[in-house]
Amino acid sequence: MGLLQERIVELYRKAATSLPQDVENALRQAHKVEEEGSNAKTALTSILENIRMARETEKPLCQDTGIPIFLVKASKGHSQLELRNMIIEATKIATVEIPLRPNAVDIITDKNSGDNTGIGFPIIYFEESLNETLSMELMLKGSGCENVSQLYKLPFEELKAERDFDGVKRCGLDAVFKAQGRACPPYIIGIGIGASRDQVTRLAKDQLLRSVEDTNNIMVLSELERKLLSEINQLGIGPLGLGGKTTAIGVKIGVNHRHPASYFVDVSICCWANRRASFTW
Repeated sequence: MGLLQERIVELYRKAATSLPQDVENALRQAHKVEEEGSNAKTALTSILENIRMARETEKPLCQDTGIPIFLVKASKGHSQLELRNMIIEATKIATVEIPLRPNAVDIITDKNSGDNTGIGFPIIYFEESLNETLSMELMLKGSGCENVSQLYKLPFEELKAERDFDGVKRCGLDAVFKAQGRACPPYIIGIGIGASRDQVTRLAKDQLLRSVEDTNNIMVLSELERKLLSEINQLGIGPLGLGGKTTAIGVKIGVNHRHPASYFVDVSICCWANRRASFTW
């Protein structure tokens, strides 16, 4: 096994077993604001203990080790085919060594491949790097939170959501309200706004790679993120759906230009275990 392939295996290990510090910090802050003796406080205490134990024992944070989603930025000198094959082989090794739960099921036969590889699995997006480096970002997104994510086409009469930021906010609130506690809150919410269905779905997931602590550099979007987070936390769903002040710890919004006739909004919900890791080679 080459050095780069070893690095990819370790990327899997880090993502699966060690929650990013910014996410843990946000959960610790949430723990401070919940009332003593409340179900919310108890749930967050258990979550934080789970994070500690997973990191110390190098065991997965959750039994659902998710869908592996890679964002690879490579210079012209790197072969995408070779990198894809390397990721696939590293995935097979990581499945055994960490271990990862086998999650790749054949649509035709309904059989599990047993090693987290198959047609389009893991999911790999390639972009060209602006310099000579190679970077990889990995997100392990659980199926529970993927299943409750929502796609909207505005205007949407049912929500009285028009083609504006108020309409976007209504979509975000609707998605979280429908999810309730089924996808293990406190959530991180990624929202993509743009021209087509496939575009906004990818854009929304990209937002989940952002640090919980960062601020959108577009002021109007930063304000929308802040307002939506506040209103989501007024829903009272709380940690693990048990009620409380913290239903979400972050809202991140990305935008693209849209067609005059279209206004799509994707709301990608991520559970508290926002498992992501990266490296630059």
